[in-house]
Amino acid sequence: MSTLFIADLHLSEQEPAITAGFLRFLREDAIQAESLYILGDFFDYWIGDDDPNPLHTKIAQALHELKLKGISCYFIHGNRDFLLGTRFARESGLILLPQEKVLELYGKRILILHGDTLCTDDIGYQQYRRRVHTPWIQRLFLLLPLFIRLKIAAKMRAGSQSANTRKSEAIMGVNQQAVIEYFKQYQTDWMIHGHTHRAAIHDIKMGDKTVHRGVLGAWHDQGSMFKVTETSIELIYFPF
Repeated sequence: MSTLFIADLHLSEQEPAITAGFLRFLREDAIQAESLYILGDFFDYWIGDDDPNPLHTKIAQALHELKLKGISCYFIHGNRDFLLGTRFARESGLILLPQEKVLELYGKRILILHGDTLCTDDIGYQQYRRRVHTPWIQRLFLLLPLFIRLKIAAKMRAGSQSANTRKSEAIMGVNQQAVIEYFKQYQTDWMIHGHTHRAAIHDIKMGDKTVHRGVLGAWHDQGSMFKVTETSIELIYFPF
């Protein structure tokens, strides 16, 4: 048996190849797994479960079919789809998780999260994150008409892309001390996250033991996943 982890697909109607790649992944890879974990930024943006976007319906149906075959699918919110809610979860069969979750898998303790909370050097982003995760701000946003929400989301994405071009790679990456603090807090052997798009496995020496941080890549030209089994944890790339 195996458990699969993916993140940062950024699904949108503008990227049909990624959608096709994800649907193929469900048919050929996820179907053979015990469960699937999606660690955020599954969609490129999310303005509310009431958005009638046909892509959302297609993805919900595909995930629901996976559930009917007995394969559980779990979701941690990312910085692009943090408003994904219970209505879509119900329609798709997704099980919503908190922003940090420790799993006991095949004798391994694994911390999973989206990864943006590890990027503590990016002070501007962390301030933005605190604002948009304020419950009353989210409730107010979801009360707005859909067309206004769509315009706000587009403006925020453009602003984020512009800001990122002025930031160094170091600032947008994870803070090593933050990573160590998470390992100390949760006492795990592994951490798996996305967000930075820098797919890799990092070995970190902590006292007399070595822990491991696995980073998922974004689905730009190919997909990536972590496959966890009783004997291994692998970072795997695959074509769409």
